[in-house]
Amino acid sequence: MLKRTVSLVSFLLLCVVAVFAEDYKFVENIPYSSSDDAYAKERCKLDVYSPADKTDCPVVVWFHGGGLEGGSKFIPGELKNCGYVVVGVNYRLLPKCTPADCIDDAAAAVAWVFKNIEKYGGSAKKVFVSGHSAGGYLTDMVGIEKKWLAKYGVDANQIAGLLPFSGQCVTHYNVRKLQGKQPLDPTIDEYAPLAHLRADAPPIIIISGDRELELYGRYEEQAYFWRMLKLVGHKDCLLYEMQGFDHGAMASPAFHVLKNQIRRILGE
Repeated sequence: MLKRTVSLVSFLLLCVVAVFAEDYKFVENIPYSSSDDAYAKERCKLDVYSPADKTDCPVVVWFHGGGLEGGSKFIPGELKNCGYVVVGVNYRLLPKCTPADCIDDAAAAVAWVFKNIEKYGGSAKKVFVSGHSAGGYLTDMVGIEKKWLAKYGVDANQIAGLLPFSGQCVTHYNVRKLQGKQPLDPTIDEYAPLAHLRADAPPIIIISGDRELELYGRYEEQAYFWRMLKLVGHKDCLLYEMQGFDHGAMASPAFHVLKNQIRRILGE
């Protein structure tokens, strides 16, 4: 009797898996830039991971970290098999390009998504932008300062939500390095998200590592960014601190927040 019960339970579990299992497609190295620059042709490519035979899916554009000097595109494991279309983006890196090139590439990639993602089952009305560290910084820059996306005919307010993971909010420390400054010598200039605060920006969910474990006081930067957004009148801005997790490790638990907030913003 016990063996029969176990077999029945196993059969039912297999049925549940069969019902909820989805096939996914993965398309690599799609060029998104029209630049004639040789380095841009090498780096300005993206990958698209999408549910097969589905439409109107939420989209997550993911920018990798690496201090704007390193790293490469990938699809985070935490975003796979979640019903999302996920776009992993490469962009040009310092010092082989300028800081403006890095941000411009991020904007070009987001614009490509708005104009093309429905071919891959995504909804242009459900595009979320996210990334870790340098990727969080790029998320903030293209979503807060409207000029970067406007160059490509896209209004930054079309973004459904910004979800930066531990993004620098003053001028990025490797941008400052090019200016002859040290990582602990903070500045706010045109390359700082804090210089472009506006009340009508898309919903922004700021996620930081533990304030005692973060890189270069990154939590305090993000907390100040959050506070200033609130003071200028932004109505949908949240700050999370992943206690016990340092700058690198905070990304894994942050994906739980990302998924919950995407559901909230979409009214699900």
